Amino acid sequence: MGTAVLVMIDHPSASHPGAPAHRLVPAGSAQLPVTDVAVTRGDGIFETAAVRDGVVQSAERHLTRLAHSAAMLELPVPDLQVYREAIAEAVGALADSSDAFVKYTLSRGDEENPKGPIGWVYADVSPDHEDERTEGLPVVLLSRGYALDIAQTAPWLLQGAKTLSYAVNKSVLREAKKRGAADVVFTTTDGYLLEGPTSSLVLRLGDTLVTTRPESGILAGTTQEDVFAFAAELGLRSEVRDVRVEELAAADAAWLMSSVRLAVPINAVDGVPKAFDAALTEQINTRLIARRA
Repeated sequence: MGTAVLVMIDHPSASHPGAPAHRLVPAGSAQLPVTDVAVTRGDGIFETAAVRDGVVQSAERHLTRLAHSAAMLELPVPDLQVYREAIAEAVGALADSSDAFVKYTLSRGDEENPKGPIGWVYADVSPDHEDERTEGLPVVLLSRGYALDIAQTAPWLLQGAKTLSYAVNKSVLREAKKRGAADVVFTTTDGYLLEGPTSSLVLRLGDTLVTTRPESGILAGTTQEDVFAFAAELGLRSEVRDVRVEELAAADAAWLMSSVRLAVPINAVDGVPKAFDAALTEQINTRLIARRA
């Protein structure tokens, strides 16, 4: 018997109201037509948030980011109160919400029978990432194929939006596996570091935590933001700036950070072993797990 929960949002936008706005359905039931553009085009957006002891972590910032992605794709404005209610319903229906995740989506809708947007919330128990957090992961550097200023020079490429178009992200993970690695750090054609396919990149250079500017076309990371917020309590400074590729090799430690996996240390880059700070990683993850907002 599965542990997942599914809540369909039939009226996810204030411009397409209706009642009821959302409904709990069997998690394994068929809900989308094959002509929905989320399926046929990847034309939609999503967010994934961690759940600890029934509380969605960074809940409002994830909703704000959902709205930002919707604006970038010119989707109907999501009704965030409807999403709050649907998320609460999904989390409340979990048999065990002590360590779980919730993923919520907005699709433009059915291309053959347009009735407006549709959304859904999917919640389940989180996978066990403890080994990755304690042992780290090897990564490879792969080019995104564009320069650092792509968000300004070609905003129609939607860099910085969290879309359902994940073919490239899946492709690079397959390439990493071929090269004997487990994850990827994207780079630019002019020599800068960006992010992972599903995570933010953070370096420790001496007593300073460093990450790339969201204006570089990366997704603003809620987990990275939380770590930077309590960095001073760990005796560290924080800095958001353009980061050169060569700084990764020079860094005292580096992590890929995301909502569910948390802070995972990088233990090798392009086959070259990299030392990581196990004690600091444990401190960071302990604080991240303890978040209640």
